[in-house]
Order: sequence, then C-alpha cells, then structure tokens
Amino acid sequence: MTLHPLVVFIGGLIIILLGAEFVLRSASRIAAMLGIRPIIIGLTVVSIGTSMPELAVGITAVSEGYGSLAVGNIAGTNMLNILFILGLSAALKPLPLHQLSIKLDVPVMIGAAIILFMMALDGEISRLEGVFLFVSAIVYVIVLIRMSKKESAVLKKEYEEEYSPNALLNKPGTLSIVGNSILLISGIGFSVLGANLLVDGAVDIALSLGISDALIGLTIVAIGTSAPELATTIMATIKNDRDVAIGNLIGSSISNILVILGLTTMASPNGIDVSSDIQWLDLPLAAAVAIACYPVFRSNKMVSRAEGIVFVTIYLIYLSSLILLRT
Repeated sequence: MTLHPLVVFIGGLIIILLGAEFVLRSASRIAAMLGIRPIIIGLTVVSIGTSMPELAVGITAVSEGYGSLAVGNIAGTNMLNILFILGLSAALKPLPLHQLSIKLDVPVMIGAAIILFMMALDGEISRLEGVFLFVSAIVYVIVLIRMSKKESAVLKKEYEEEYSPNALLNKPGTLSIVGNSILLISGIGFSVLGANLLVDGAVDIALSLGISDALIGLTIVAIGTSAPELATTIMATIKNDRDVAIGNLIGSSISNILVILGLTTMASPNGIDVSSDIQWLDLPLAAAVAIACYPVFRSNKMVSRAEGIVFVTIYLIYLSSLILLRT
C-alpha cells in the first residue's frame, strides 16, 4: 500500500523532531559531564542541536538531487526564526537584549546572510564555499567562547540555571555518559530516517501540486524543521528565560548558514545549484531581514511589543505572497 505524500511528510517530521530532541538532550548532558561551562553549552551545543532537522534534511536533499530544497529550507527557516518566532516572543513580552548578541551575534548573522547571497550570485554554492562557511563557524565559536567570559552576571546566571550540570544531570532518568552517547547516536539515526521520509514526502507533494521543490523548502519544510526553535523560544518566554530564547534563536540562524549549509554543501560532490527565484528573491530578502534587525535591536537594546507585531506581520505577508504568487 502506497502512503499519501502528506502522511509520509508528517511521519518524517515527527521522527526527525524526536531525533533532534534526543540529540539535544544527550549532547547537552555529555557537555555538562565533560565540565563545559553552561553559557557555552547554551550558545553552541543547543543552537546547533536545534538545527539538526535542517542538517538532516539538507544532506538528504542534496544526495537525492534536490539542492534548491536544501537552500530554500535554510532561507525560509532563518526568516521564520527572526520574523515570526522572535517577533512572536517579543509580541508576548518585550524582548531585552544583552551586549553579546548586539556586539557579536547580530553582526555575524548579517554577515553570514550577505555572504550566502553573494555566493549564490553565480547560481550555485561550491564545495569550496561550503568549506569556507564551516571554517567561519569554527572561528565564530572560538570568538564566542572568548567573548562570553566578559558577559554580564545576569546572562551567566540564566544560562547557569538552564544548563548547569545540576540542572542537566539531576533530572529524573538521566543516563550515564555511555547511555547518553547511545541516545546521541540513536537521535542522529532518527534524524536521518525522518529526513529521508520528510524529503520524499515534500518532493511528492511538490510534484502533485505542480510547484517547485524550492517553494516546498521555503514553506512547509522550513516551518516543520523550525519546530525545535519555536518550542524552545516559547517555553523560554513563558519561563521568562529571555536571554536563553534570543541566544538560541540568533545562534540557530547563524548555525543554519555556517554549519548546516556548510556541511550540506561539503557533502555534495558538485556543490548545490540554487534556483533563480531563491537566488534573486528569497536570499536577498533573508539578508535584508538580518540587516533590518540591527537598528531594531540597538534601539533601547530590546525588541518592543510593537516591533514584534511588525515582524510577525511581515512574515505572514511574505508567506501569503509565496502561496499566492508562486504556486
């Protein structure tokens, strides 16, 4: 019996999100067992962990010849992260920002978005450019670790509460380092399996509707794979852990380009072809959104409720235009 593409897509999404949760929990606990500082766990391990679905989808998509779906997923996810998820968080409660985000994270996010747009101008992202993105990620993490030592006591306290060894390791059912390693490997396995199903379902949906795989990547795949960021941010907002929310969200947007797209491109023997609509519409728009964040974030070092509502509105207009004009 052949399953409906939507059933395959949703099944893949559920499996990939379960895998991402396994990876996130096990990686965070292993880092705590190894004595890594809580703020570093939050700014690096968690940000990359919540991007696991994008990595699994990207590598699966390019291996099956759907490079535009992989790039569309990154562009769509980053706009969803900043405009919708961050905007929704600010609309619920004004979102204060700390110096580390304004001084380092936002400029890196802007630089990554602009570099990606420039790389795609020739219609492809080469393996060498993928290596450059990944090396840039390593440099960014090194600088991040050094700058985090100077961060405010408030920010350190919040990450200490969220990611301290006690917070991570004293939860019911916590495993040993061997158990967490098995959980990590299982999570990666689930992510790969879920990504295969999700990509197959997404491509079949695109074919049945007569639309491009790039558009599917920008919409339902991007929204689906952003579920970990949405859940993390909403929970952090409810618990009033706002620094954790903003750090993970901006960190994931950076990881998506530098780590996820870098590794995805490196995994593709011939690089990734970029469709003309993503090349000239979505990537420039993603870069413009990143640039627009800087003056908004610098004003009073917070995102107000009104600015959050504007962000969400812009995303809904963008999503509506995708559906109406490109289907």
